[in-house]
Amino acid sequence: MNIEHYEFGKIIIDGISYFSDIIIFPDRVENDWWREEGHELRVSDILEVVEARPKVFIVGTGAYGMLRISPEVEKYLAGNNIQLIAELTGRAVEIYNQTSDKSKVVCALHLTC
Repeated sequence: MNIEHYEFGKIIIDGISYFSDIIIFPDRVENDWWREEGHELRVSDILEVVEARPKVFIVGTGAYGMLRISPEVEKYLAGNNIQLIAELTGRAVEIYNQTSDKSKVVCALHLTC
């Protein structure tokens, strides 16, 4: 999958526009990604990600970095041998697009703040 464009509140992936937070798996895009506590990423929000067994989990924390990642998430990912990369969403998009082998990467993006 290729992210063609990102701007505040909108992302285009392989020609399809999305207007809410998303998770990009190697084989699909999960639209309308909601978290239990809005701007805090918790373990309960990433169970499906861990089940996918990626080597890398890229998180876009929003245009201004408002999405916070709990320490429990960091420990949980490390315990499952998953590397966490957390950046502002614009930078997370760049990192995702520069990844040559996306078969072991999951990318979750907060599209707004």
